[in-house]
Amino acid sequence: MKKTIKIVQLVHIQGPFKGQIQEFSEDKVTIGRNPSCSLVFPPDLAIVSRNHAEIVREGNRFKVVDHSANGTFVNGKRVTEAYLKDGDVLTIAQGGPKVSFLTKEIDKPAEQIETEEAIQDEGAMEQPHSQPSAPESSPPSAGPQLRSSSRATPREVMVPLVIQFGPTLRSYKKVPVIIGRHPNCHFRIEQSGILDRHAEIFFSEDHYWIKDLTSRQLVLVNGAAADLGVPLSPHDEISLTPDGPFFTFLGGGRLAQIEKKVSPAAEQSPAVGAPVDEKPSPQPAGKVEKKKSFFKKVLKR
Repeated sequence: MKKTIKIVQLVHIQGPFKGQIQEFSEDKVTIGRNPSCSLVFPPDLAIVSRNHAEIVREGNRFKVVDHSANGTFVNGKRVTEAYLKDGDVLTIAQGGPKVSFLTKEIDKPAEQIETEEAIQDEGAMEQPHSQPSAPESSPPSAGPQLRSSSRATPREVMVPLVIQFGPTLRSYKKVPVIIGRHPNCHFRIEQSGILDRHAEIFFSEDHYWIKDLTSRQLVLVNGAAADLGVPLSPHDEISLTPDGPFFTFLGGGRLAQIEKKVSPAAEQSPAVGAPVDEKPSPQPAGKVEKKKSFFKKVLKR
């Protein structure tokens, strides 16, 4: 027998752990520089108090309580305590680290829950310390080639969608959502390689989907092209171009940007559709001469 419980997800969008995601299942998540905290910031980050704040479970709700000298902020407003909702941005001290607060439902065996509650009643269970780590790169439940073979039709559906990109956190109450450079896009990304209408996120057949709108196979899910549309599963990695930006799908309509090292090949060759720098990089004399002769041939045509 299993029981569904909510756990806390903190997506670091600014600070020493930017791009990392942490999950906490305990009823109290402590934040600070104290090594005993659940979320431990570096000891030299003096703006953060040793015991700065805590996120406390109250049934299926979570409340942040401030214990610091420099303050805790929810969506830019300083609070002593406040109930949190998915998508809220916590700032740990003015000008300090920022995290996006999210919750996630998981199934837990009832006997395990009963055991943990019994241990807690005895006061013998230690709170686990979760060290920041990169998002898990566990393989998806189904191969990307199989999941991308079917065609789903985008239509307007009232489901939530949350996208975290750098310091930006946008929430939507319905999909489809178009991502691109154009001012009319729902979510704009002004970055080299991103086209005017780049990707579309929609909901169909009880899944969130992403579809490549570039016709150039720029959008990949776990390395597979998303030109036909791909249903998303938790931990799927999405790349909008070969050199980013990169996202992970957290489930429940939540996408978070992740830091990912670009391969040397991607750094050397521009993404398809990306603007090409007209200024040539320094090259050996022999190669420059060959390039000149090539352009001469083109101009003579």
